[in-house]
Amino acid sequence: MTVLATPPAPSPAPERPPARGRYRSRAGRTMRGGKLAYAFLTVAVLVSAFPFYWTIVAASRSNADLAKVPPTLLPGPHLMRNFEAVVEEADIGRALLNSLIVSGSVTLGTVLCCTLAGFAFAKLRFRGRGALLAVTVGTMMIPPQLGVIPLFMLIAELQWVNQLQAVILPGLVSAFGVFFMRQYLVQSLPDELIEAARVDGASTARIFWSIVVPIARPGMAVLGLLTFMAAWNDFFWPIIALSSSEPTVQVALRQLGGGYVDDQSVVMAGTLLGTLPVLLVFGLLGRQIVGGIMQGAVKG
Repeated sequence: MTVLATPPAPSPAPERPPARGRYRSRAGRTMRGGKLAYAFLTVAVLVSAFPFYWTIVAASRSNADLAKVPPTLLPGPHLMRNFEAVVEEADIGRALLNSLIVSGSVTLGTVLCCTLAGFAFAKLRFRGRGALLAVTVGTMMIPPQLGVIPLFMLIAELQWVNQLQAVILPGLVSAFGVFFMRQYLVQSLPDELIEAARVDGASTARIFWSIVVPIARPGMAVLGLLTFMAAWNDFFWPIIALSSSEPTVQVALRQLGGGYVDDQSVVMAGTLLGTLPVLLVFGLLGRQIVGGIMQGAVKG
């Protein structure tokens, strides 16, 4: 009897790497970035970056150049002269220092306090947890302008008017920060990790500093940047609580370009000086911020 040999099974063809401009998703489908997507992204980048570019152009031009029709779109030679005018018209150095103190203190306090509160709401069990969280989130629906008069009366009673602590202390905790960190820790912090630390004899404080903080670092970076930007750009409460002798950057900018005709180039030069620290903070925390956003997108 003749035995027929079974032919060997054909080897699978090697998988080709995805071509440039596309990637393979988890489901096996190839997602392509076509010309239309690149064109849309290019337009979005240009529209987003143009205001900052125009600030540089206006800060380096004279007021007469800005009044021309059509306006010029190239930087000019008057940047340093406009910076000198900013220093002469407003105490911009003291304003920058005050804004750094206020924004840095508010950012550190908010990140620490909101991470503590978020950890408590996310992973600790205590009576009234749901009600307290609901009240905390509910305070975000109250317009902050409603609390200005009682807050100023309290600041005046404490004799803190025209002092930096009048701007720092009211912003050390935010309801948004508590809710943000609570949601982040619910997704990122496993309960088994906390139970293992309890078994090893770790206290709640040790768990927070040794386990929660390293895991929550990307979320803390995102919250820190958002808080720093909000504190740096705040104008409403500092102009009420502080005077022109102890200004922040936003309060000092209102003193620029005064006269019969506002000097817009000087105003834009001061705006450029006030924007640089925010860009520096973003440059330092950029990787942590992007990592926190991407981690939240994957886990969510």
